[in-house]
Amino acid sequence: MEENNTILKVENISKQYRLGTIGTGTISHDLNRWWHKIRGKEDPYLKVGETNDRALKGESDYVWALKDIDFEVKRGEVLGIIGKNGAGKSTLLKILSKVTAPTTGKIKSRGRIASLLEVGTGFNPELTGRENIYLNGAILGMTKQEITNKLDEIIEFSGCQRYIDTPTKRYSSGMTVRLAFAVAAFLEPEILVVDEVLAVGDAEFQKKAIGKMQDISKSEGRTVLFVSHNMAAVKSLCTKGVVLENGKVVFKGDSDESVDFYLNINTNSEQRVYDNVKIKKNGIKKVEFLNSNIPIKHSEKIRIKIDFHEQIANFSIGLALLDANKNKIFTNVFFVENTKETITCEIPDELLLKGFYSFDVATFNTSQVFEYLHDVCNFEIEDLDNDYRFQNRNIGNIKVNCEWY
Repeated sequence: MEENNTILKVENISKQYRLGTIGTGTISHDLNRWWHKIRGKEDPYLKVGETNDRALKGESDYVWALKDIDFEVKRGEVLGIIGKNGAGKSTLLKILSKVTAPTTGKIKSRGRIASLLEVGTGFNPELTGRENIYLNGAILGMTKQEITNKLDEIIEFSGCQRYIDTPTKRYSSGMTVRLAFAVAAFLEPEILVVDEVLAVGDAEFQKKAIGKMQDISKSEGRTVLFVSHNMAAVKSLCTKGVVLENGKVVFKGDSDESVDFYLNINTNSEQRVYDNVKIKKNGIKKVEFLNSNIPIKHSEKIRIKIDFHEQIANFSIGLALLDANKNKIFTNVFFVENTKETITCEIPDELLLKGFYSFDVATFNTSQVFEYLHDVCNFEIEDLDNDYRFQNRNIGNIKVNCEWY
């Protein structure tokens, strides 16, 4: 690693998994692999060229979960790693945390790495919370006195004071992740690796955890690698971003640019039409845009059509508009009194500001929810009025015409 401020460097990391059965084949194959490995040569039985696209049917028994990953992180930076489910994010973090080894490539790092990958990772369920704190500290190479000096802070931050001498197998998932995060954050690693586990905690703890990660990077000069599907958290916490798609890095840049690129991928991979593959009786068959072009202009009405599997009546249909961070902007409900097989919804023009959006669609009556489709039909609104062309990133989602006097 160069003599500069770089604390982590990833060079040509790839990870290949064998599909189906567990095992490597014959003893002769294993010996041949070992012989090639000690001579620094590639596994002679690897089948190269297989992609990690879940939408395609593979033609070999192997899949590349990661392929030729390159990036570096400097001291004090917070790197957001984002991508769809199955993009390779968790596999990358496991390699960085030395939980699993890469098939090819190498990682250069300085200092201790603490990881929070899954709920309860590194905890012995038979040990108490206090004992697990000492165990994790010892794994990180800390002395007993160093851990003792941090013990009160860890317990207070986790909020598990009453249960700290209870075996962790009796902890809820929320308690476990709070204690695990506190251990990882307060035992002062040079690099903190955090996966999506913060989603398990409540809103108050998530706020505390994000604040602590900001302190770690800004005040203490430590490095954080953060994986999340919460784009608002990525933008507020991270300084840099890496976007993964099908096991490859498709974008590297600052956090705002990375999030915008990721959301643009989702919109372009789209969804003028959402076909429901799990059609229920009296269920939604299809959700479709009637607008001729996407992106949709700010000055256009948004028109969507909802087709049902068969004609139904006496039920309600709800439509919720989501922003890029999957927060609900508004919800509208329509009661279908007469028999219908198709319903059209029209959203007024000049309402939504520039950005990426999607819908939740549900059918229900007073006693039950028949169907709930989440995050369907991604689309983009473009072309703001002149009043909004200063490109401020925090102008909100909805334009309201107010009276000023």
